Amino acid sequence: MARIVRFHEHGGPEVLRIENVDVPQPGRGEIRIRVKALGLNRAEAMLRTGTYIETPSLPSGLGYEAAGIVETVGDGVDGFAPGDAVSVVPSSSMIRWPAYGELATFPATFVVKHPPSLGWEAAASVWMQYLTAYGALIDIAKLRREDVVVITAASSSVGLAAIQIANSVGATAIAVTRTSGKRRALLEAGATHVIASVEEDLEARLKDIAGPPGVRVVFDPIGGPSFEPLTAAMSRGGLLIEYGALSHEPTPFPLFTVLSKSLTLRGYLVHEIIGDPARLAAAKAFILDGLTSGSLRPVIARTFAFDQIVEAHRFLESNEQFGKIVVTV
Repeated sequence: MARIVRFHEHGGPEVLRIENVDVPQPGRGEIRIRVKALGLNRAEAMLRTGTYIETPSLPSGLGYEAAGIVETVGDGVDGFAPGDAVSVVPSSSMIRWPAYGELATFPATFVVKHPPSLGWEAAASVWMQYLTAYGALIDIAKLRREDVVVITAASSSVGLAAIQIANSVGATAIAVTRTSGKRRALLEAGATHVIASVEEDLEARLKDIAGPPGVRVVFDPIGGPSFEPLTAAMSRGGLLIEYGALSHEPTPFPLFTVLSKSLTLRGYLVHEIIGDPARLAAAKAFILDGLTSGSLRPVIARTFAFDQIVEAHRFLESNEQFGKIVVTV
């Protein structure tokens, strides 16, 4: 028996329960981990509320990211042994392989021996954010030194990861946040410029910063009315990568701007990297190299105890965090 977080109905953070559940032995190709820390993601709040791309049968577990110690190795698994310190790449389904628990089982393909310099909290804060940002900026956009990239929701864990990745290739990172309250922190986190979208003219500021060449890449999880000023500041042939839908307002399609500039507006989910072995291997190598060199450094907003999972989800939905929310087990 192990303590596992589950929900029996969709709703707010209060529907999460910690229950004692039998955790089966790992199957062929799987590894069971004694979890030391969990990294929280927006996707888990969406699954809990019934608005995610997966639809669970209830009761359901949840969670994508964990770090801990290998407890049991299933048949057909090479390269891992009980006692290894590992972290977990988000799998293709958090319903099939939920992370929130004292024990959790994952396919060996998604288990990584992270650099020993990382503590449990940092190790649980790596893969979702860096894989998401890497997939968009390096794999798809082929970000380069001369590029200007706009990163919205910049104080999120993915936004901060995107700033670090942009810096690692020498690109100019423009961080967009709602108010100026996080300006100093974003500059200290590596952003070259910071724009407070509700206090400044977003289009004018972007054009002023980027100059005549314009912005080649926009990395956005929000959508909504900001599509118009964002695309207005983009360069000819620019690429807007949309990886979320946080805005509750309609998202206009800026038809004339898209036509006149030959823009590409592309939907993106990290699952396309996770589901492709070759692309995932390249992503792992890039991220592990950055973690080892120090160019990639997880930023932790706040840490909660396992028994505080409800409070942790409330904080997740508050939009107050700067970086990753971690739960220790």
